[in-house]
Amino acid sequence: MQPTGLLAAGRLLYARDLKLAFRRWEQITQPVVFFLMVTTLFPLALSPETGQLRQVAAGVLWVAALLSALLALEFMFRSDYEDGTLEQLVLSGQPLWWLALIKALAHWTVSGLPLVLAAPIVALSLAIPTEALGTVVVSLFLGTAILSFLGAVGAGLTLGIRRGSVLLSLLVLPLAMPALIFGARAVDMAVMGDVSRGPLLLLGAMCILSVTLGPFATSAALKVSME
Repeated sequence: MQPTGLLAAGRLLYARDLKLAFRRWEQITQPVVFFLMVTTLFPLALSPETGQLRQVAAGVLWVAALLSALLALEFMFRSDYEDGTLEQLVLSGQPLWWLALIKALAHWTVSGLPLVLAAPIVALSLAIPTEALGTVVVSLFLGTAILSFLGAVGAGLTLGIRRGSVLLSLLVLPLAMPALIFGARAVDMAVMGDVSRGPLLLLGAMCILSVTLGPFATSAALKVSME
């Protein structure tokens, strides 16, 4: 039997993870619902005044996105680890870093991409001007990708730990702080009418680093957890 190629294996794993995710709707809806609830209830707790909302909009938007993305990280490898699928993937002959990259990409598709699509609605509820919506979408696109690939490393390290969700959050949150700072800064500059190219370029560089180096770190973390 001819071995499965790298791209074919990645395509099959990506399609499998998407099918499993759509069978468990809570993995997709829970982060989005949490994101919408936090950001839309915040104006009720603070003030409906446009000026006050715009002062805190960037921080509220990014903190809510960060916490929402953390909700689904624990399930990235958990079910595959429990039913033996992860062991079969390790023994499949495919590079483990490649499989980790595909699983992180699938995780971003079902958890990060819905947040990006919901961002314009949330931004309008926080009185962010329409001219800044492009920056909001681009910054969250890059930021959620960073969180997915960094979160994959934490999910791999805490795989064999019972109730490792708290430890996972403690591992990922410090690593995600630079993305939070630059993402919120980019949105804040766009709200104030300034050019936000600098923070967005830094976010892009961080995204490239997390996509290129994250899968190798995830591969090493999975090997440690499975030993």
